[in-house]
Amino acid sequence: MAGADLKFACDCNKLRGTLVGITPASGTRVECFCHDCRAAEVYAGQPDPAPNAVQLYQTTPFHVRIDDGRDQLAPFAFSHKGPLRWQARCCGATMFLTARSPKLSFTSFRTDRLEDPDALGPVVARAFVRKPSGKRGHEGLARCIAGCARRAIGARLTGKWKDTPFFDAEGTPVADVHLVTKAERDALPLT
Repeated sequence: MAGADLKFACDCNKLRGTLVGITPASGTRVECFCHDCRAAEVYAGQPDPAPNAVQLYQTTPFHVRIDDGRDQLAPFAFSHKGPLRWQARCCGATMFLTARSPKLSFTSFRTDRLEDPDALGPVVARAFVRKPSGKRGHEGLARCIAGCARRAIGARLTGKWKDTPFFDAEGTPVADVHLVTKAERDALPLT
């Protein structure tokens, strides 16, 4: 099965690209209610999505092609070891989340950046959902983790992990990473 090519863009259209060769096995559609996803949105100058979730598609970086505006990629992180969150420098639109190393072939993509998010199929997992008890839990987590592991292992075995728009041949991010300070994070107006 050849798969579909799905166009995406940041809010101002300077950073544009394509999710290439997307099939049902290419990724997992997820809704995330976690504090970090919300904080990333607010830090990037986007509206707080609460009480709604951040809509994501988890796949591998080799499915991501940047067609225009590669110089607009701007990664930031909330810790020295945490994932990299990639926004468009031009308009602040949050776009991707990756591991810190290309060797872990993983990217999470903001589905609202697609022309047609429904082409990705239904949401199959929900993370950090508030339960009636007030605690948070997950729905479909096993399927989500299994898919991520299968795709990452496949990319590692085939060498496709090296095909990424986010890291150079030495494994260094293609743009300088801004480490968000604790003071910056604490100042975010999250409820």
